[in-house]
Amino acid sequence: MAKIMVSGAAGRMGRRIISVVHEHEQATLSGALEYAGNPLVGQDAGEVAGVGSLGVPIVGDAGRLPFADSDVLIEFTNPAATLANLETAAEHRVSMVIGTTGMTVEEREQVKSFASRMPVVLAPNMSVGVNVLFKIVAEVAGILGDDFDVEILEAHHRLKKDAPSGTAVRLGEIVAAALDRDYREVAVFERQGFTGERTREEIGMQTLRAGDIVGDHLVLFGGLGERLEIVHRAHSRDTFARGALRAALWVAGREPGLYDMQDVLGFK
Repeated sequence: MAKIMVSGAAGRMGRRIISVVHEHEQATLSGALEYAGNPLVGQDAGEVAGVGSLGVPIVGDAGRLPFADSDVLIEFTNPAATLANLETAAEHRVSMVIGTTGMTVEEREQVKSFASRMPVVLAPNMSVGVNVLFKIVAEVAGILGDDFDVEILEAHHRLKKDAPSGTAVRLGEIVAAALDRDYREVAVFERQGFTGERTREEIGMQTLRAGDIVGDHLVLFGGLGERLEIVHRAHSRDTFARGALRAALWVAGREPGLYDMQDVLGFK
């Protein structure tokens, strides 16, 4: 039985993760964390998630989480909070699953540094389907090569704070690597006015924000006379919650190191 703590417990993702953990026969909720000023601090995490009382209060300080009696901390918050909680988890050598998006290159390097002391799964998207998409897109880009233009479009709900999504950025990085390009040099995030012809090397990154879209990602390979589109659409946050739980069950007890969902799913 894996004992799992959830950070961001009162948020949209946190509530769904708690629900999925509660439903799983090999997992139990051991702790729940929110920022100190959240009005739901002190409430039962199960009641907040809508699954009934679990006897686990939401705390507003990571130092009050039961690290000594837990296996994994699942984190879906913001980069600053994630790094602070990662430091606390590292002190206790507790595994961590991080689904936080919007991290800079420098922040991801900090995660990698902490992972030398503890096992960490870091992934911009915990969905099994999206991680199959990552694998497929790399293969398709390598096959089609420089003869096809690449555009990546993502759509999310109006409340999402970062753009483009972490998943879209990862798709761009995967395509760039497959084509032997530097993503930071070829990504194009906006086109307006007289832009001139599209360059062969650029990877277009397009963002939509509207309503309650859970998450759509489309990778378009455009050639002369044909195009290939690969699409993933998430219908519910539960797909991310189940993936995060799958990662948590996999990473518990692993050797220190930085892993991703490709490791969890056995693609590497």
